[in-house]
Amino acid sequence: MNELNYYNEIKNELLNNEINHSVKTYSINKGDLNAYYNVGRLLVESGNKYGEGIIKEYSIKLTIDLGKKYSVRYLFDIRKLYLFLKVHPPDAQLTMSHYRLLFPIKDDNEINYYIKQVIERKLSKRQLEVIIKNQEYKRLSFDTRNKLINNEQTSVVDYIKNPIYIKSNKSEEEISEKVLQRIILENISYFLKELGNGFSFIDSEYKIQIGNSYNYIDLLLFNIEYNCYVVIELKVTELKKDHIGQIQVYMNYIDKNLRKVNQDKTIGIIICKKDNKYVIEYCSDDRIIAREYRLFD
Repeated sequence: MNELNYYNEIKNELLNNEINHSVKTYSINKGDLNAYYNVGRLLVESGNKYGEGIIKEYSIKLTIDLGKKYSVRYLFDIRKLYLFLKVHPPDAQLTMSHYRLLFPIKDDNEINYYIKQVIERKLSKRQLEVIIKNQEYKRLSFDTRNKLINNEQTSVVDYIKNPIYIKSNKSEEEISEKVLQRIILENISYFLKELGNGFSFIDSEYKIQIGNSYNYIDLLLFNIEYNCYVVIELKVTELKKDHIGQIQVYMNYIDKNLRKVNQDKTIGIIICKKDNKYVIEYCSDDRIIAREYRLFD
């Protein structure tokens, strides 16, 4: 195929895609991906045959012929998309804007994770940008990453990041447990998403009676996806063994008094200033996990 034929095919693909946009006869995003895939293939082939400079020539011609600016950068991104989709099959829920955010990531497993999050959580381009910037994948445990790679069954605790990011305009030096609780409640929607999928808020300072005394659970949640209650205790110190005993009592209370027979056992999450792997190592209850917190503005 000569240079002119390559150009005409590219122009026709883009022109037909613009026509489909105007009549909206099918999924616009799916049409974009199909057109860009074909254009990307042609750009790779023509670039290999005539050199990288040919893309600049096509950019000038397309802008004149189609009356729409197809910049050199945009054409290079279309070419990147073609190469990307050869490895990661296209999904109509992802737009070109989504894919552009994924181009710089080198780890295929990390890319697959973010693609799955866009699909399952219906993330916008902006929302995807936030979780990539916050290194959501890298904050998952190695065990969780291996489960995802091997398509193994996961549990409610697998997706809880470490550290957990909490929005705040406070400095960590001045914080107390009550202040930390208030900060979380002020941004409860963000906090629940930070924990993972399926979390819903029940109450804060949830009152329980043990014997003749009353205790208060910092945060009581329910996970719809895994069908279980989640007890959260907030600590602004390093994790201590007493914290394990405290949350275990609260979990047992919820299991005995709230949990239905069709629900899984309660999970306990201790959110602390600093983890202590030795305390958790000798905790016999694998339903209890500890996660450090990080405040950010």
